[in-house]
Amino acid sequence: MKYIIAGLLLLLIAIFIIPVSLPIILALITAIIIEPLVKFTQKTFNWKRKLAVITNFFFFIIIISAFIYFVITKLISQLIYTSKVIPFHLNSVTGIWINVQNNLFKYTEGLPKEVVESIQDKFDSTLMSMKDALLDLLSYSNITTLLTNVPNFLISFIVFIIALFLFMLDLERLRTKFFRYLSDDTAEKVRVMSTSVKKVTIGFMKAQILASFIILGASLIGLLFIITPKYAIIMALVIWIVDIIPILGSIIILAPWAIYEYITGDIVLGTKLTILAIILLIIRRAVEPKLMGSQMGISPLAILIAMFIGAKLFGFLGFLIGPLVVILFITAKEAGMIKLNFKL
Repeated sequence: MKYIIAGLLLLLIAIFIIPVSLPIILALITAIIIEPLVKFTQKTFNWKRKLAVITNFFFFIIIISAFIYFVITKLISQLIYTSKVIPFHLNSVTGIWINVQNNLFKYTEGLPKEVVESIQDKFDSTLMSMKDALLDLLSYSNITTLLTNVPNFLISFIVFIIALFLFMLDLERLRTKFFRYLSDDTAEKVRVMSTSVKKVTIGFMKAQILASFIILGASLIGLLFIITPKYAIIMALVIWIVDIIPILGSIIILAPWAIYEYITGDIVLGTKLTILAIILLIIRRAVEPKLMGSQMGISPLAILIAMFIGAKLFGFLGFLIGPLVVILFITAKEAGMIKLNFKL
């Protein structure tokens, strides 16, 4: 009976508490990840814990601030550039559309009038659908919603930063206090589990970093020597950074780029970009399972399913929460905290 109650409590926590506590949970996870650096700083410079925490926290803030500054400045500059070139490209798209219509009349010459009108209506409805979708994307309500979410993000980010600093200061005390509520047997299982979690988490990070470097090399070679040398280094770095995103990866950069080239009439470049996107996807899907299997010892299929379910439940952060839950479950099972010795 107590296991059922405990399971229901965990389910209620997962549904109602975790979604609104993500900044605090992420702060705790980040503090645990940074903890080895804090201990290394203490040991190397013979500092007290508070000084080591403040130093590492300061460097973490610098890195995060530099990353946010880089993203925001690049986003603003890209928006300014896009606003300048949109009229030119709209004129280009209009010209392409006129050419398509002229070719349509040419190829449908001799067909019944009703068939030609039906095809023309299909093309017109498709164009209107694309126009309505673009206008809906840039609608006042969507922009207002986006701007409304900015203060919420800032509040969550401030809570994350404050909670991170406090967790880093009190992590050892919290760990000691946590183990006081556990029996010796349970405490040993938790220690074994935490060791396994660290090992698997480090393995996951190593696998992702190794895979991303392989993608960086392949994209740089393809862009530099085959596709577009002028933007090869910048775009290869962008693809490398974005490729860390689970499931999507480099496709979210190369696919819109290829579509843009097709629309503007550069069929050759669009085709090359499409081929590069397919090659990078094949490389990641071929390399990632082997790297994750060797570094983590967990089935890539389990990680994929966990990412998908996590994303459905918790949004983008679910890509991290899902695999973490799988890692916790497997390590708890290996530590003997969860037993599934049953047959149906």
